Amino acid sequence: MKSFEDLNKEQLHREDSFLSYLASEIENLSGFESTLTEQREEVLFKITTELEDTESALRQAEELTSRLKKHLKQLLDLKQVLCR
Repeated sequence: MKSFEDLNKEQLHREDSFLSYLASEIENLSGFESTLTEQREEVLFKITTELEDTESALRQAEELTSRLKKHLKQLLDLKQVLCR
């Protein structure tokens, strides 16, 4: 039968091993969290860039539509004048 001192040493060793394991897992999770944060920021940047590009393209399309409508009106007015 093991002595109390031996049992105590074994328990302390198990606790120390477990605490070391937990510390390494916490460190791994911190690294994972950091990587996740970087990936999140990268995705957010890409989304923001795509959003800005899409808004710009939409503005350009609206400007083109406006110019085409104006040109169409001018052509219709010219046709009316010539058809009189």
